[in-house]
Amino acid sequence: MDINNLSYEQAASRLGEIVAHLEKGNLPLSESLGLFEEGTALMKHCTELLDKAEQKVVMLKKGADGTPEELPFEVES
Repeated sequence: MDINNLSYEQAASRLGEIVAHLEKGNLPLSESLGLFEEGTALMKHCTELLDKAEQKVVMLKKGADGTPEELPFEVES
């Protein structure tokens, strides 16, 4: 499976499956490590997808003439 080709939803779903398997605690160490590595890669991929989506988000504000203006997304602190 090529993680980089997964959608956010697919990656998050697979990550949930991995967490469920690891939480059972009945896997051999080598299999647990493999799943942990896959989970780490999936988390990285999900974070990258969310970062890209955040960059595309714009806020619409009513301009002086009444038409909407696009403003860059700003994270409130």
